Amino acid sequence: MRLIKLLSLTLLTLIAVLAINTLRLPALPAAPGVAAVLADIDEAAAAERLGAAIRIPTISRATGERSDVAAFAALATLLETQYPNAHRVMTREAIGDGSLLFTWTGKNPAAAPALFLAHMDVVPVEPGTEARWTHPAFGGVVAEGFIWGRGTLDDKLNVMGMLEAAEALAAQGWQPPHTLIFAFGHDEEVGGHGAQAIAATLKQRGIHAAFLLDEGGALTVGLMPGVSRPVATIMAAEKGYASFRLTASAIGGHSSQPPPDTAVTRLARALVRLQDRPLPARLAAPVDVMLERAAPAMGLVHRVAIANRWLFEPLLLKLLADAPASNAMIRTTTAPTMLHAGIKDNVLPAEASAVINFRLLPGDSLASVEAHIRKAIADDGIAITLEGGTGNAATAVSDPDSAAFRHLADTTRAVFPDAVVTTGLMLGATDARHYEGLYDNRYNFMPVILNTEDLQRIHGANERIAVADYAKFIRWYALLLKGLEPATHP
Repeated sequence: MRLIKLLSLTLLTLIAVLAINTLRLPALPAAPGVAAVLADIDEAAAAERLGAAIRIPTISRATGERSDVAAFAALATLLETQYPNAHRVMTREAIGDGSLLFTWTGKNPAAAPALFLAHMDVVPVEPGTEARWTHPAFGGVVAEGFIWGRGTLDDKLNVMGMLEAAEALAAQGWQPPHTLIFAFGHDEEVGGHGAQAIAATLKQRGIHAAFLLDEGGALTVGLMPGVSRPVATIMAAEKGYASFRLTASAIGGHSSQPPPDTAVTRLARALVRLQDRPLPARLAAPVDVMLERAAPAMGLVHRVAIANRWLFEPLLLKLLADAPASNAMIRTTTAPTMLHAGIKDNVLPAEASAVINFRLLPGDSLASVEAHIRKAIADDGIAITLEGGTGNAATAVSDPDSAAFRHLADTTRAVFPDAVVTTGLMLGATDARHYEGLYDNRYNFMPVILNTEDLQRIHGANERIAVADYAKFIRWYALLLKGLEPATHP
């Protein structure tokens, strides 16, 4: 009887703890009331200007190939002619082979500036997929309520949208209280050498921004489990990047007399072992904060689990591991991407190699990933080398409670009242990684609603953005810039 009473008491205590923690989850903030900003924006004209930028094929070239300087020069000319007021109030500098740096001096030039990033280059269209496009990839067509073409989402959207907002504010005679810097790289898709050159220039000048904002997060629909509303993820960190080459060696020889083990079979075993032994999953910052802030918009079961991660973390990790996108948020991912072996079908290769790409979770290092590879493949005869000799750990996690983050969140709620605003972790690489050390906090976000189909359009066929959504994008940036007063910009 005592045991039953003890078990009952324990169960009731557990239920009480779970309930209390769940009730402690903060309520979703209400959308702030703000005065209309750029209510009279000419949506059609703005769409046509973005279309004109799309028609200039500023295509990324393979590493080692020179960019099409003429295309980037043409885009720079278009920006100057289309945004005369912005160019009147800002200084513009050409950096490297085509990158641009704009500086809008504020009323208090001694205060820390805000730094806004975007990139002007786009990926090429995969040969053989041209027929999949409803409108030509570089046609810049405005039709069916959309602006179509390569760069409408990645990333001329940001370049043009920022300048649209700056142009309108400059035309009104507005001057920012703090200096604004707009840095537009020309080769983000192939490494970001332009961004590196801009960052070096700012560092040389002693510039240190209060915060940096780059592309990345968005308002997504249908991706967060249990949430039907748009979820705005203002990313507070970026995963690291490293590729390791695994090389197996053997004697080689004629394929008519193969030995029991070859370089290919040895490498294949190593790859299977590595794939079957992923790095451990964990709720690292800022993913844990992301879940906590999204939880109030979820059903009861999800809220209870997230509010009591001390008990349900293994279950949450299992659920998140079921989909590639959420799995990438909870572990350093392993992705074999390149294989090489052999010179002829009847010759046993003396060497076989594979390149494995890893995206590092905050807290993991290049050394810990290499140690994991060695332990997983369990073959000291396979050489492991860091491809290119370089790689980088995840960036530092920025403060999801800073004044800058709150301003980004409030601006988002003002323009998108139904949105659930949270933070998150950038899974891919952006130009922002080259600016580390030049800011107090860095965030990745662009104010556009994307569903699963839209995400597939990025780097794919039929990239597009709705004219109405582009207008909201411009309004968001205008409101963001106008709100950068001392109270929200320390």
